[in-house]
Amino acid sequence: MSRRVTLNLGFKGNTRDVTVVIPDDEPTPWDWSDRLAVVGKPTPRVDGPLKATGAAHYTYDIELPGMLYGAILRSPWPHARIRNIDMSAAQHLAGVRAVLALDDREIRFAGQEVAALAAISSDIAADALKLIKVDYETIPFVVDMDSAAKDSAPRVFGIGSNVGGTSKSSVGDVPKGLEIAANTIEATYTTPVQTHVCLETHSAVASFNAAGDQLTVWCSTQGVFSVRDDLAVYFNLPPDGVRVVCEYLGGGFGSKFGATREMIIAARLAKAAGVPVKVMLPRADEHRSTGNRPNSEQKVKMGVDSDGKLIAIDLVTRGSGGIGGGAGSAGPFKSVYRCANVRTEETNIYTNAGPASPMRAPGWPQGCFALELAMDEMARKAKLDRLEFRRRNSDNPVRAAEYEIGARAFGWAEKNEAAKSSGPIKRGVGVASAEWHAVGVSGPEAQLIAHRDGGVEVRVGTQDIGTGTRTVLAIVAAEELGLPVARVKSEIGDTRFLFSVPSGGSLSAPSNSPAVRQAAAHLKDKLFRIAAPILGAESGDLEAANEMIRVRTDPSRAISFSDVCKRIPGDSISAQGERVPNYGGFRTDQAGCQFAEVEVDTETGIIRVTHVVAVHDAGRIVDPLTARSQVNGGILMGIGYALFEDRRMDPQLGIMVNPTMDDYKLVGAIDVPQIEVTFFEVANGITNTGVMGLGEVAHVASTAAIACAVYDAIGVPVRDLPMTPDRVLAALGHA
Repeated sequence: MSRRVTLNLGFKGNTRDVTVVIPDDEPTPWDWSDRLAVVGKPTPRVDGPLKATGAAHYTYDIELPGMLYGAILRSPWPHARIRNIDMSAAQHLAGVRAVLALDDREIRFAGQEVAALAAISSDIAADALKLIKVDYETIPFVVDMDSAAKDSAPRVFGIGSNVGGTSKSSVGDVPKGLEIAANTIEATYTTPVQTHVCLETHSAVASFNAAGDQLTVWCSTQGVFSVRDDLAVYFNLPPDGVRVVCEYLGGGFGSKFGATREMIIAARLAKAAGVPVKVMLPRADEHRSTGNRPNSEQKVKMGVDSDGKLIAIDLVTRGSGGIGGGAGSAGPFKSVYRCANVRTEETNIYTNAGPASPMRAPGWPQGCFALELAMDEMARKAKLDRLEFRRRNSDNPVRAAEYEIGARAFGWAEKNEAAKSSGPIKRGVGVASAEWHAVGVSGPEAQLIAHRDGGVEVRVGTQDIGTGTRTVLAIVAAEELGLPVARVKSEIGDTRFLFSVPSGGSLSAPSNSPAVRQAAAHLKDKLFRIAAPILGAESGDLEAANEMIRVRTDPSRAISFSDVCKRIPGDSISAQGERVPNYGGFRTDQAGCQFAEVEVDTETGIIRVTHVVAVHDAGRIVDPLTARSQVNGGILMGIGYALFEDRRMDPQLGIMVNPTMDDYKLVGAIDVPQIEVTFFEVANGITNTGVMGLGEVAHVASTAAIACAVYDAIGVPVRDLPMTPDRVLAALGHA
């Protein structure tokens, strides 16, 4: 059964009444007029003290009786066949308990897994790896995209072309649009391979029971249920024969979905040894083997009419995800700006390098960099203010309002018109638009439990990749039950709890928070039925607020939440909720924009980002503190992508030459600029909470805004990332 509800949706200065159809047991969605008690108030992370004191348990901290330490032997060759593996010496080393050859007999990248073993200490395991003798037959290889695309290139997969399938899309008539355009530009933009560099490397602890029909895995994962399902298939176990636990996770960014190789290896070793086995990847293995953001080469043609309106966009792009993984970057070209004629063509190129995996807004930072730098080049050619050019070509009312807010906070008008210094340090400003689609999905379920002592527990089978999920879910439950957040405990990261989806694509908050709110509403109804006779009222006439349950029309008739809980017949009372499909609302897209200011030393080529203003909408903001942390992280990752990060492959040896934290440059403390974050709240009415994710949209525009600011500073675009000093000097003609 369902009911129709009319909601006031939209944003300040632009709201309208929208009627949505929702299930009968679904709480009425929060709309623009709702002023909430806990949601939207800055709340410190509920698990912050545990992380700060080291009490939070990550996979590294799992220690089980009799546990062994696993290690993985990896190929030094980028392409080879394994003719023979002699593991006898390793097997006979004192302290080694299990040795196994892995399944692959053809190696396609340097760093691919060859064999694994488990020993009573990590030192013995490392020594034992050196005793394994592998007879390799080396095969010609290719690790750069240009060479791989040639007909004469060595074949990554032995047969067929290294050029994968091409994805095409077309709207309107692009050739005609370019022909009649008043102004056109044409340029090529490139981005490098970027690795995830999670603070916690990939890791797993696996343990079978004595019968071998129950597997428990503690691991660093973005999806406990996807790992469970993969392992169940691999080991031919029923889903309830596998339990996966991830209490805390030190970052994933898209690289930790499903049962990754180290998890399967840990479980195989545990099965062979008959005791638990822990596998923690070294940093170099993390760089080479666990995934990356593919590179890109994007050839862009763009045309505008005499009014500065986009009339045609043509994108031909190719990228390499190594031995596998999509490299598409066309998303922003097809949706950020309004254009009647758009054609995109995307091609994947295979190379003998580690496989790609999703990375924070897959494809979009690459595409946004090329699109926005092209927009700047076009604006200058058409003699238009760069922000005004974007306004003219965006039909999103949310972004239009965000442009105004951001421009004022940043001081765009003054900074954009400021004269350039006559000295070597040049200042520049840039702006870029962001977009994502973080509306969440149906499927997650939640359980809420009220205990007789008045405490409340939230249980959801989700996981926290570092974004504050425990805090967000506790806030939503506390709001519905009229409690302070301190009285709600969030339990997550275990397949013993009800199902949830992986944490990726900004799914966590919009997918889980509605299930928690529905469960809280159901629990509240049960508590109301206990309180109603005490208050001499009908349960439908009650409300929960300020730690009280009271009569809505006569708040003086009230009983404390704790006193109601004391009357629970058993030890506790529980309720479940589910995340239902999205219902119609105000908008389902998600806008944002970022303004950046840089200083460029034209004598050394060094770029310093000094100021960033970010304006984003994410539906209803549950906790501004954790939300701001998300945006800050997205900006810092964007600075790294813009200026430093680049997986470098030796074309002669076929290996990554910078797989360490010394050689793979990341953002450091001195690289952090002044960051100002403004949230533009939109009541969207698509779920009962109206929450959208922030992880992706906060990152999409960051690199692009910096690139546009560098262009403004030095007067020429740097079309290749990272914008290293040598590339800046080359653009200036000094190299």
